[in-house]
This record gives sequence, C-alpha cells and structure tokens, in this order.
Amino acid sequence: MSARLISTVLAVAVMVGCLLLGDGIQGAQPGGAAGASVVPDSRHISNGWEIPSVGYADQPYVVQTDDGAWLCVLTTGVGVEGASGQHIVSMRSTDRGRTWEPMVPIEPADGPEASYAVLLKVPYGRVYAFYNHNTDNHRQVKSEDGAVFTRVDVQGYYVFKFSDDHGRSWSDQRYQVPIREFQCDRENVYGGQRRFFWNVGRPLILDDAAIMVIHKIGALGAGFLAESEGAFFKSRNILTERDPTKIEFQTLPDGDIGLRTPHGGGRVAEEQSLVKLSDGSLYCVYRTIDGWPASAYSRDGGHTWTEPAYKTYTPGGRRVKNPRAANFAWNCSNGMFLYWFHNHGGRWIGELGAGGRGGRSPYDDRNPAWLMAGREVDTPEGKRIEWSQPEILLYDDDPYIRMSYPDLIEQDGNFYVTETQKEIARVHEIPKTILDDLFGQWENQSVARSGLVLELPANGSMPEEAAMPDLPRLNVRDTRRMDHGVRDLRAGFSLDLWLELDSVDAGQTILDSRDATGAGLLVGTTDTGTLAITMNDGRQQAVWDSDPGAIRAGQLHHVCIIVDGGPKIITFVVDGVLCDGHDQRQFGWGRFSPTLRTPIGCSTLRIGPVVRSLRIYDRALRTSEAVGNFQAGR
Repeated sequence: MSARLISTVLAVAVMVGCLLLGDGIQGAQPGGAAGASVVPDSRHISNGWEIPSVGYADQPYVVQTDDGAWLCVLTTGVGVEGASGQHIVSMRSTDRGRTWEPMVPIEPADGPEASYAVLLKVPYGRVYAFYNHNTDNHRQVKSEDGAVFTRVDVQGYYVFKFSDDHGRSWSDQRYQVPIREFQCDRENVYGGQRRFFWNVGRPLILDDAAIMVIHKIGALGAGFLAESEGAFFKSRNILTERDPTKIEFQTLPDGDIGLRTPHGGGRVAEEQSLVKLSDGSLYCVYRTIDGWPASAYSRDGGHTWTEPAYKTYTPGGRRVKNPRAANFAWNCSNGMFLYWFHNHGGRWIGELGAGGRGGRSPYDDRNPAWLMAGREVDTPEGKRIEWSQPEILLYDDDPYIRMSYPDLIEQDGNFYVTETQKEIARVHEIPKTILDDLFGQWENQSVARSGLVLELPANGSMPEEAAMPDLPRLNVRDTRRMDHGVRDLRAGFSLDLWLELDSVDAGQTILDSRDATGAGLLVGTTDTGTLAITMNDGRQQAVWDSDPGAIRAGQLHHVCIIVDGGPKIITFVVDGVLCDGHDQRQFGWGRFSPTLRTPIGCSTLRIGPVVRSLRIYDRALRTSEAVGNFQAGR
C-alpha cells in the first residue's frame, strides 16, 4: 500500500471516528467556510449551518411559511453593531437552514438605519416584519449625563412591512405602529419628543389576537442602555385584517409603567420574552443587570402583571442566574417549554474604561449557552412554570466569543436553534438525546450505564482501594500534522458517588489516584466546606469545587463531578442540583486549561471511608444523567 493511500485511509478513518463520537454528533456538519473541518462535538458552534450576512449579523429569527420554507430575517451591515448602513434583510431556505436563497432587503443599506426585526406569520399566510426605523435620519442622540452618542439605531419609529409571497418580496410601503407614551418616555432627555426602544422578543398569537413586545429605553448612558423597561402592543384584528391601514394596536400594560426589575433591582429590565400557558396565562422573562433574570405572569392577556420577581427554578425556589444577555423562553408542541440562558450571575461592576479596565461588563460570558426545559405546575395563584436542571447546548473554544439572540424552530419532531456571535449567524439541530433528557428529567430514575468503567461496591462492603480504570486523555500530539501539534480529543470523564461526611473540615481525602509526582486526580474537602476536584498531569493542574453549603456534615449526599472536554468545563451536581455559584460566586461551573493533557495518575485509586458507593465513567455525563443517577438512588 502506498504512503499516499495509507494517508487517505487514515484521514477517512479519522473523519468517520469524529462523526461517531458522542451523542448526536452524526448530524453535525460544518456551517462556515468551504473546507472547514468538523469539530467532533455537535455542541460546537462551528458545526452549525451558516446564515448569510454582509458582515455584522444579528437576530436571525425564523418563521415557517405556508409553502414549506423557512423565512429568516436578519439585521446586518458592513460595519459593527449600530453603524451607519445597518439594515434588515430576509432570506428563504427550503432545506431547513442548510442553504439559503439570495438575501432580499426589507430596507436598503443606503437608507436610514433599520434594525432588530421580528416576524409574525398570521393564519392566512401573510408574514409581517416589525422593526426599528430611524425615519427622521437623526445622526446623534443625547445621553442622560449630557454626552452625545452617534449610534442611532434604537430611536425613531416602530414600523412594519409585510410579505404575501412567503418572503420573496415585501411591501413597498412601511407602516408605523402607534405605541402609547409611558412615564419613561416623558422623562427622557427629549421630554418624549424622541423615543428610544427596540425589540428582540418573538410575537405571540394568543387566541384571536397577536401580542408583541417593545423594550422602552428611558435613558442612554453607562453601558449605552442605562434605563429600560418592557411593554407590549396587542392587535385584535391583525390576524384577519388585510388592509394594513386598518390594523389596530393597543399598548400594554395598563397605566404608564412597564415591566421593571423587582424592588431593589437595577434600572435595566429589557429583552422581554413571552410564552403562553395552557390556561391562557402569559409568562414573561427578561434580562437585568442584577445577576438574575426577572419574570412576571399575566392572567388577563397582558393588561396587568404580577409583581416582577427574579426567575426561579420552582415557584418560590432557587433563583436562576443570568448576566445582561438574552434569555428566551419558547413554547413547544408537547405542552412544555425550552429556555436559553447563560447560567451565571454576571453583574455590572464599576465603570468600564479603555479595554474594559476599571470594571466588568455584564454583557460578557455568553459562552456557553445553556438550555433547560419547563413544565406547568398548579399553584394557588394559577398555573406557573417549573424548570429542569440545565444542559450545555452550544459553545465556542474561545471563551470571549459571545453567542446570543437565538430562535427556536420545531418541525416534524425535530428542534433547531439559531444564534449569532454578531459576525456569523448559524442554525443548529438540537440533538434528540439532549431534548429527551431535559423533557424527561423529572421522571428519570435510571442509572446511566453508557461509559461506566467502574462501579463499587461490586460485592460486599466498599473497598479502601481499587484498580483505577483507564480514563481518556484530553489531548494528544497529532502525528498527522507536519508540526506535530496538539489534537484536542474533546474527551471527558465523570465521578459519581454517594458519601456521608462526619464534618466538612478541610483536608479530608475522598478519592485519590495521584502518583509520586502528583499527577492524577484528587477529590477532597476544602477550607470553605466544599468538595474540590484537582486534576494534575505532571505539568499543570486544574481545581474546581462545589458550591459552599451544598455539602453538609451528617447527611448522605449524591455528588456527580463532570469533566467535559468539549467546552473544557467542570460541573458539580449535588443531590440532583447543578451548582451555579449560589449567592457566593458568579459561576458555579469552572473552566480548565485546554492544554491539560490527562487525568491519568497511578494505577490504584484510594477511596476514603466516607464514600458509600462510586461510579466512574469514561465520558462526560449530561446533567440530566447525573440527576437520574441521584433520583435512582435516593
């Protein structure tokens, strides 16, 4: 066999191996430039199918048209976000986002800024695009502190155009949506003569009406959008009225104050996202700068809302964490919900100077994106939503990359999500395993068996030592490359154990596979009363621990430590709850270095007397599997 033929066979074998690695990867295809390699993890954003743009790419939102196509609307431009020339385009796909027909401008690139469109398809097939339009072509706006911004894409008029041919063309005329003045409009620097707003929220059909979202801006200033609140506009005839001049709109909620943050929160309450419940109630979730998203319910179609509160996993339960980033909820055809967020408590700290020095931006850390499922529960106040523990949905290797502004498409039992990192927008098919796990998380009482390489005690009592199973290397030298550089295997492993500590004093060894050089794994207690895992490859080490207070003395706990070599993230799931940092720290999950080579130490695993049972997996469990292991053993 010739050297060239051997090389070809090896390349094919590697490609096949990549496609077979992990759950749901078989459907992953490169979505970027021609010839881009497939990353062997379906969660990596580069495996999505690219949505065309002319540079800047934002809010890739999709509706399914009556002729079977996907119609996507996108805010784009040759400059950065907010630059002159920003405009909206649409495009169609007949193969579920893999390829797209040529872009159709809804507004031209050489006109006033047109931005942040959302789509509404009415029952008879017409599609409306609602968006910001700088009709008066103002070239600057004042901030609350007297400064001047030349970014002018969040003021003007809220308008719409429509298409009666499934997005192939759009009405020549645009129509203005009359939106009632609120207190925040009257009190802006222009006394309400100019208003500031935008929208990222998907319109919703509620019985015989459509309800849409608007994010009113009370002031521009630090962070650009210094004060904001959510409002809605509702039309009871847009679903049937074909004359656009006769469409009627009503601004909600009643009164002149929209959805703000809970009492004591900051001035930012924006990017409201709506879903409807089976009893006709509305649920709204939105971003803040407080470290937690806010939410509210309406039982009367949006006229009045419950007092805003920070979003919780269960009614009255633990708060969900999210930075100043889009966090969207969607209805699913099975009667449940899906929710996109970023699972950490990023807050505005200080004022941002050059290069971000002097503060920390709450816009940061939108990578990875997490997904959780929701289901309805009955409460004395009416139906509400409780949420599952989350899974990592998408990530990029560069932690500074920020993915956001997703949309969800459900078709023929398959789910797809769009996202953008502001330069490239993509479509991703969500692996069925992730969805099945999330939707079924509450009922899962089975132990995960795939990848299980050690289960103790096998017979009798728990041993003090055991043969350490071979765990996968995290990366290797790539001898197929001329420079013999690194090949990221994106491998991982999981430690799943039940334990009972007499105390949470520091220095207790739970598991130890370290050799004489210190290479290997250590799980032990810390001086903050947590459990920590230390991974050492003889060159460097990584350490992460559980949330403070999660482990208590004298109690039997289930702990699952997941080392995920895709996004290079360590998570702790304690008693079926994914650690999120609680109130003590911004992150409950931690990153480890992509150059950490291996978790392998000595061939013997030493087991502390507090361990009641142990499972080791040669792969990263999903959060839902860790929850299932807990529920199977309690």
